[in-house]
Amino acid sequence: MPIGRIGLALLALFGAASASAQECGGTPGEFDFYVLALSWSPGFCASTGAGRGSAQCEAGRKLGFVVHGLWPQYERGFPSSCAGAREAPRYAIEEAADLYPDRGLARHEWRTHGTCSGLSPTEYFRAVRRARDKVAIPDPLVSLGQAGQTTPQNVERAFAAANPGLRPDMISVTCRGSALQEVRICMDRDLRGFRSCPAVDRSACRFGPIRVDAPR
Repeated sequence: MPIGRIGLALLALFGAASASAQECGGTPGEFDFYVLALSWSPGFCASTGAGRGSAQCEAGRKLGFVVHGLWPQYERGFPSSCAGAREAPRYAIEEAADLYPDRGLARHEWRTHGTCSGLSPTEYFRAVRRARDKVAIPDPLVSLGQAGQTTPQNVERAFAAANPGLRPDMISVTCRGSALQEVRICMDRDLRGFRSCPAVDRSACRFGPIRVDAPR
C-alpha cells in the first residue's frame, strides 16, 4: 500500500522528534557544545531525593545548586554511553568528590556523558570543574533562607546579570511540576564562553510562578 502524503508527513514528524532526543552511543569527542546542568538540590529532595534516602538530602547539609553534570550535546540531541571508554578510576572520582553531591552521581555521569567527551576520566572531571568555576550563582539563590516563588524568566535574568556574556537564550530553566528543578547553561566546547542553544531551551519551563524550596 502506498505510504501517501499523510504517512510521509508522520515519518518526517517522528524523524524530527528523534533527532532532538537522546542518541544511544556516539563517537567520543564528536559533539558541538556542552551543557552544564546545575540541579537545585532542595527541589530534587522535595520531589524524589528524600524519599530515596539520598545523602544530599540529609538535614543540615543546606545544599543549593549542585552539579548534576557536564553533557556533550549535538545541535539537536545528544550522545550517551559512548563505547570504548573505561570506568572512571577511584582517584578520578575522589578528585571530583567536592563537585557532585555524591560519588554515585559522579560515576553515573562519567558513564553516561563523560564517555562521549573524548577525554580521560581525570580530564573530564577537570573540565567539569572549569565549567562550574565559570558560573556564578546569583546572590538571592545563594542566601535563600525560606521557600518562595518566582518565574523561570526571573531565574534566567538573575543568572545573566551575575555572569557577563550569559544571555537568557543560553540558559534553560527546568521544573518538576511547579518547582524549580535545574538550570542548564550552554557552553562552547572549549568552555571559554557561553553560547545559544535553541534545542536545549525548548525543554525549559515557560510559565510561572514556580516554587523555589529553601536549602535545609
